[in-house]
Amino acid sequence: MTPVLKDLTPRQIVAELDQYIIGQHDAKRNVAIALRNRWRRMNAPDDMQREITPNNILMIGATGVGKTEIARRLAKLADAPFTKVEASKFTEVGYVGRDVESMVRDLVEQSVNMVKAAKKEAVKVRAQQIVDDLILDILIPPVRSNGNGNGNGKAQLGFGDTGDMNDDGVRDSDAELNERTRERFRVKVQSGEMDNRQIDIDVQQSQMPNIGVMGGSIDDLSMMNIQEMIGGMMPKRGKKRRVTIAEAKKIMLEEEAAKLIDMDEVKEEAIRKAEDTGIIFIDEIDKIASNRSGGSGGGGADVSREGVQRDLLPIVEGSAVNTKYGTIHTDHILFVAAGAFHVSKPSDLIPELQGRFPIRVELQSLSEDDFYQILKEPKNALTKQYVAMMAAEEVSLTFDDESLREMARIAFQVNAEVENIGARRLQTVLSQLLNDFMFDIPDVIGPNAHVLVTKALVNEKLDGLVQNRDLSQYIL
Repeated sequence: MTPVLKDLTPRQIVAELDQYIIGQHDAKRNVAIALRNRWRRMNAPDDMQREITPNNILMIGATGVGKTEIARRLAKLADAPFTKVEASKFTEVGYVGRDVESMVRDLVEQSVNMVKAAKKEAVKVRAQQIVDDLILDILIPPVRSNGNGNGNGKAQLGFGDTGDMNDDGVRDSDAELNERTRERFRVKVQSGEMDNRQIDIDVQQSQMPNIGVMGGSIDDLSMMNIQEMIGGMMPKRGKKRRVTIAEAKKIMLEEEAAKLIDMDEVKEEAIRKAEDTGIIFIDEIDKIASNRSGGSGGGGADVSREGVQRDLLPIVEGSAVNTKYGTIHTDHILFVAAGAFHVSKPSDLIPELQGRFPIRVELQSLSEDDFYQILKEPKNALTKQYVAMMAAEEVSLTFDDESLREMARIAFQVNAEVENIGARRLQTVLSQLLNDFMFDIPDVIGPNAHVLVTKALVNEKLDGLVQNRDLSQYIL
C-alpha cells in the first residue's frame, strides 16, 4: 500500500473528498471506511488476510450528484488502479457488447501503466545521464585512443573550437581536448541552451503486422496474445528522424528508461497492486436490473439483463481472470456500483448479486444551496476553471456572491422543471453565461481587461434559458 494511505484516517479521507465534492456525507464515510479497511487487511495476520473480503458498495442516486467523482477521487487519493465501466456495455454472448472480464483486464492495464511510470521515475536520473551521453556522441563524437597516448583521428569540434595549450605550452592530445569539449557541451545540453539545435537520431520501431482472423470470432485476450507474440518475433527497425535536441531528450529518455526497467518485475508488482488496491466502478447497474414485479414471467430484454448480472457475479464474488500480464484474482478488488434506479429498484437485481454489495448508500439530490457551494468551494469549481482559462488570455474574471447565488437558483429551477441532471446543469449555465466573452477574447476583449459577473448580468444572459425551458419538450 502507498505510504500516504497509512497516514490517512477515515476522517482525513473525508476531509480530502470534501475539497472536491459537496455534501453526500454518508457516501464519503462509507468509501473512507472501505479504503481504510484495505490498509487494515494488509496489516492483519497472514492467515486472516485471505479471509477479509472488501465490503463492496452500491450507490443509489440521480445523475450528477457525485457518484463517479467520489470513486475516482478515492482511487486517486489511494494511488490505486481505477477503471470505470458501464454495466449496459456488457451483454450475453450473441449480443453486441464487451466481455465482462474486460473490465478486470482494463484494471490490470491501468495498474501496469502506474507501476511502469513509478519505475521510470526511479531510473530517470540514470536514464538522463545515458541520454546526455548519446546526444553528446552525436554532437561531438568521442576520439578513441590508438594506444600510444595520441588520438587516431581529429575530434569534430565545430563552432570554431581549436586545440588548447597546457601549462607547459605543449598541445594537448586530441582525446583530452575532445573530452574537455564534450564536458563544455554537456553543460550546454543539460542547461537547455542548445534545445533548438536539430540533430539526427535513430528511433526504434517494431514491425507490428495487421492481423485478422478468418472463419470465426476470437476473444480480445487471445488476439492481444497473438499480436504480442508476433510483434516480439518481428525485428525492430531503426528509423532516422531529424528533431530538435529538446524533442530528442523526450524520445530518447522514454526509450532508455524502458531499457532500464525489468518488465517481469513490473508485471508481478502490477498484478499485486491491482489485486490488493484495485477499484472497479460499475456505473449504470440499474440498466441491467430486471423488473420482476410485472408478473409477465420475463423474457426478451429482461433475459439479457439477467444474463449480464450472472456474468458479473463470478467476477464480483472472486475468480481468476487471465490477462496478458498474468492471472489476477478478483477476491480483494473493491467494487463500487452505482445507478439512479428511477425505473427499477435495487431489489430487482438477482439476490446473489445484491448480496455482493452489502453496503448501500443513498445519495441525496442537490439543493439550491448545494449548487451555490459547488460553484464556490471545490478546488476544481467551474468558476475557478473559467478564471484560469481567461487568465491564460491575460483577462481577469471575478464573480460577486449574488451572481453565484443567482446561477445556483437558475440551475436548480431548470433541473426541477425540465430534467434533473444534477451538478452537470451548472456547466450549461456557465457556458450560456460566458460564451460571448469567451468568443470575444482576445479579438474584442484584449489583455489586461477585467470581466465582472454580477446578478444583473446573470439574469440578462440566462433569461432565454429560463423562459424557453417549457419549449424543450417540443423540440426533436
